[in-house]
Amino acid sequence: MTDPDPLVSASLPLATRTVEVVAGPARLLVLPTATRDVVSFRGSFRTAADLSTSDDLALGIVSDVLDKGTARRDRHAFADALDGRGARLGFYADSLRLGFAGRALRGDLPDVLALAAEALREPLLDADEIQKAIDRSGAAVRRSRDSTEQQAGGALARRLLPEDHPNYIYSPDEEEARTAALTPEIVREAWRRHVGADGLLLTVVGDADPGAVAATVADGFGGWALHGGAARFAACADPRDPGRTDVPIADRQSLDVRMGHAVDLRRDSPDFLAAYAAVFALGGNFSSHLMQTIRDEQGLTYGISAGLAGIDVMHDGGFGVSVSLSGEALERGIAAVRAEVERFVADGVSDDTLAQVQTTLAGLHVVAMATTGGLAARLLVNAERGFDVGYLDRYPDLVRSLTADDVTAALRRHVRPGDLHTAVAGTFPI
Repeated sequence: MTDPDPLVSASLPLATRTVEVVAGPARLLVLPTATRDVVSFRGSFRTAADLSTSDDLALGIVSDVLDKGTARRDRHAFADALDGRGARLGFYADSLRLGFAGRALRGDLPDVLALAAEALREPLLDADEIQKAIDRSGAAVRRSRDSTEQQAGGALARRLLPEDHPNYIYSPDEEEARTAALTPEIVREAWRRHVGADGLLLTVVGDADPGAVAATVADGFGGWALHGGAARFAACADPRDPGRTDVPIADRQSLDVRMGHAVDLRRDSPDFLAAYAAVFALGGNFSSHLMQTIRDEQGLTYGISAGLAGIDVMHDGGFGVSVSLSGEALERGIAAVRAEVERFVADGVSDDTLAQVQTTLAGLHVVAMATTGGLAARLLVNAERGFDVGYLDRYPDLVRSLTADDVTAALRRHVRPGDLHTAVAGTFPI
């Protein structure tokens, strides 16, 4: 294995600079950079959750307590092992994967990665710590009842998706009941059944020696058993006639409105980038169509945006518009948003508008990879999608190669103003 010199190769493509190897059960990607002494890392694996059950909720609790001690050391010793090095290590869960991320000095990386492996393979899973995490989760659900943003978003998701879709959001009553039903033993069983080396990916970026990192990963994660399960979830939306859900919340001067519909689109679909660019032109930033019309020209809101959300290579997602409106402007604002979306789809995306979007998207891509942590995150997400590292190099050119005809066609294919559902949360006018 030949290690690239980060000082010499910094201007070369990521695909050239990144070393990819198999280390124990992991697919490991190491990107040496000119950053001195500091290394960032991220990793994830498939949990094979059954989203028709409480697996996802239990695995969220698992991720909350993995840093609360292991079979070898209690929570204080575990924290001291990190704090004494000035290192960071955290765990997170989404619907289909569980992940970890951290940062350490070059010399401490072997010990910190060993701690990550220890926490995943030999967690203490103390009953008191689990119950505290369950209680915190329940408290977060109760707080969410007063969030117009969360309640509008959840209400829209329930209009579009079946319960076992990865993007589904339960009502506060349902989520409180699901959380209250959890027990330490249910959480421990979720760890036993769903935490294993299946699809393990690990990215390391910074002052790192690929050969040494590979040896460290093989040592810490080698022999980690597979759970062997297969995820169960709905990959597609639940089509129904457009309608509206109102969620009353007391003492809110403005109402949050979500309008949207599901889209038959995956992250690896041939026209994903064209559709993404089109919707960005509609509502992706302060120069977008909706900001210029609904906010600047009509003065109906201080903030409005549109985007594609929740789209993965394994399941579809949705198109949505988010806007904050006063009570007196609520119905007028909803009608205006619908009219502007219809007008934008009918008119299409001009060459000038597309050029601005292309510059912005290419710039955002570069900025997102300006730190070792950002690079590690992008490399991991890219690998989770099944894309080669070179996709990150090609992305700006792929965006610049889009034509106005491409983008307009994708817009009209995936954005359907007549299918928009609406959800509103806040204090409604009497």
